Amino acid sequence: MSRKSSPRGEKDRFFTKPIAIIFTTVFIDLVGFGIVIPALPFYVEGDYFAATPLDIGLLFASYSAMQFIFSPILGSLSDKYGRRPVLFLSLLGSAVGYMFMGFATALWMVYLGRIIAGVTGGNISTAQAYIADVTTRKNRAKGMGLFGAAFGLGFVFGPAIGGILSRYGIHVPFLFAAGLTFVNAIALYFVLPESLKKEDRETGRSKNRFAEMFESLKDPRFSTLSLLYFLLVTAFSIMTASFVLYTLDRFGYDAEANGYLFAYIGILAVILQGWLFGKLAHRFGEAWLVVVGSFILGGGFFVLPYIGPDFGGLPLLLVVIGLFAIGNALSSPALTSLASKVASDREQGKALGLMQSGASLARAIGPAIAGVLLNNAMGSLDDFTILRTFWTAAALMFLTFVLAAVFAGRMKLQKV
Repeated sequence: MSRKSSPRGEKDRFFTKPIAIIFTTVFIDLVGFGIVIPALPFYVEGDYFAATPLDIGLLFASYSAMQFIFSPILGSLSDKYGRRPVLFLSLLGSAVGYMFMGFATALWMVYLGRIIAGVTGGNISTAQAYIADVTTRKNRAKGMGLFGAAFGLGFVFGPAIGGILSRYGIHVPFLFAAGLTFVNAIALYFVLPESLKKEDRETGRSKNRFAEMFESLKDPRFSTLSLLYFLLVTAFSIMTASFVLYTLDRFGYDAEANGYLFAYIGILAVILQGWLFGKLAHRFGEAWLVVVGSFILGGGFFVLPYIGPDFGGLPLLLVVIGLFAIGNALSSPALTSLASKVASDREQGKALGLMQSGASLARAIGPAIAGVLLNNAMGSLDDFTILRTFWTAAALMFLTFVLAAVFAGRMKLQKV
């Protein structure tokens, strides 16, 4: 393949065939992931598994703890061997994890399935690196916004599908996710071109992972962005792990109803990240979008515990969770775009892998915090445990808002 016909040679055109294919791949991957979100708490909290809110938090956390360990490893492997084989093998592993959960007969088997899926599920950084390979720095924010839109679409269809499938058995969504992810892996193998040319691959001996993290964090810009992303993801994952239990307690919503609520969040995210984010980033700069998005998220988390059938009801609930979608749609792709811009072209996979490793740690810590805060002395939740859980998430987001404002004002990275 000549240089002119390579993905990197097509960078001046934004929506190329590789971008379209990776968008579809990430979308299908996130549909499989999203299917699990509304179903998992109902799957394990019944009489068969008898899980407590703490167990539910730890189940969410175990998946992300494995991602924390393996995300930078997969990112570095993709820098060495290419994006395509890493994406393919990680999708196969995720399918095995979902299948293990669907056929579980004891709670420890559900944990094991989550761990297997988490080990091979650290492929987000590789997909982001693929986008970095096939976009210019000028179009990087637009590419990350489109990547975020794939996430949003996954949350439109995934939770809704998971909720609907739960009608036919609460284990069915997990088996469907396994089949869908397996089909995605096969399709990727046959249609996705490699984005990283052999001459651009990292061929040196890999350093100790923690040494790499320490070295990367010496860059004050990258370390600040990593901290902001860590706080954002921790707060958002507290909400994700708590929301289904909150709606069950306050409104009596089942897995299907929660699937529709997550689909609503996803629709807003698609609109914002796929269409509006690139324009806002070009006009105001990514750094200031982080400031605004963090404030909006913090406000939404602060208000949510007050909402119930006697105050606001479903209409106010839809307004507040809409704030979740807006705040995250502004902040998350802005941070990954900035991190990609401060990293060298040859270390996109490593840099984004390290950032996603921190995010995976945040997704492990957030649900664990949620599980502890939601759990009262009786092994259930009440109004006070709900309040302290979402207010903890709000406090983290307001801290993010302050740090992001200082970062935007001093570093002036809007035009990086």
